[in-house]
Amino acid sequence: MNTLSRFNSFQFARHGDKQNSAFFEEYLQKLLEERDRVGLTDLIQEIDALMITVDPDHSIQYIAELSLMTSYHYLVTLESEQHWTHVLRIDLDSPDLLIREVKDPNFRGIFRSLNEIYPVGARKPNSRYMGEIIRVTNMHEVVKLQEDREFRFFTRDEVRKMELPDNVAISKPSPYTHNIVGYMQRQPGELRVYALGTSTIRSDVQAAYDAAKNQQARLRIDDLILPVDHLATRVYSQNREVAILEYLSWSSYYFWGAYNIWDQNSSTNVTKSVHGLAETKSPAKVFTANNTPYFVNHLGKLASPTETFVRNYGPRLHHVALSVKDGMRDGMENIEFVVDAIAAQGKGFLLDVIGSKEEGLKQIFSNASEHSSLIIEYVQRYDGFDGFFTRDNVAKLTAAAGVEEGVLEAQAKLSQGSGSE
Repeated sequence: MNTLSRFNSFQFARHGDKQNSAFFEEYLQKLLEERDRVGLTDLIQEIDALMITVDPDHSIQYIAELSLMTSYHYLVTLESEQHWTHVLRIDLDSPDLLIREVKDPNFRGIFRSLNEIYPVGARKPNSRYMGEIIRVTNMHEVVKLQEDREFRFFTRDEVRKMELPDNVAISKPSPYTHNIVGYMQRQPGELRVYALGTSTIRSDVQAAYDAAKNQQARLRIDDLILPVDHLATRVYSQNREVAILEYLSWSSYYFWGAYNIWDQNSSTNVTKSVHGLAETKSPAKVFTANNTPYFVNHLGKLASPTETFVRNYGPRLHHVALSVKDGMRDGMENIEFVVDAIAAQGKGFLLDVIGSKEEGLKQIFSNASEHSSLIIEYVQRYDGFDGFFTRDNVAKLTAAAGVEEGVLEAQAKLSQGSGSE
């Protein structure tokens, strides 16, 4: 066991106004000090890949959508008995996307079961964000240290049966976020290789990708959209603190801080890499939760968009945020140029671009993807602005997402009855 750490996970300034419990502050200190001391902070590095599963016959359309709206490129398809896993990549300085399509609509597995107990989530039973694969320098040592801390992993046989990469150690789903964490051993500069199935380049996927990228180039937005900036997960109010502490224990991230968004009755909580990596290399992880549980909100007529989302879909990733290059094109801010171009292709957005140069950044949410249920957020920061968000922006984005999710809730009730949670 490594007892000499090069890292101090408490060297960073705390931001925000959210008051945490005494339990959170005590165990944040204890868990991160232990993580540094035993060497996990040093062994666990950046996020190498994001894993997403979609329903049968949705992966090609989703890859086309991502190819237009992001800077990702189709690399290869890994075929296994029950799944197609498409690898999308920008470069080795930003995470891959693994888009996993279930072949048989009747296929059942643990990840489908996480959807089926929620009224809207059940409508796309295989569609969900699964979690991250994180690069480690010694997988055996990391797994042993984590198991000593009572963290649980699927066995190698279970990983093979689930048709996940055989060279990745996969955690059991979190009871708080329903996400998994994978560890993949890779040294800096080594290629990312996923040990799974038969490797092919599918002509139908390639054709959809090529058409979308050609359209992106014609629209002149291909050089404006940058890699992932942050990943935002929504959880139940009572699970906010434990979800954050759990993820900090799995990763080498630190608690950047949290802000109350009072008019939306929620808080936004941010974690970032201890290693000082750019968010485009290892995206920030954001946790959003209601300040109060759903069953008391009617007493004070409190807003509840975050808790409504979790009750409809289950705890899960809500959106993936992408950076937009700072600057202007054709007399428009780059973010507005990008959004106008994409909207002209029929992709909807939940609101107009919000924020300003004076505030330091502009942001916008897309409609949720019909293939993954994930929202894409675009963020343009001005003149090297290093803030994460503005409180007014977050409130407007949360409210806009809540309107769409409220509509989906009503539709689900009409089609399924009140449903179970």
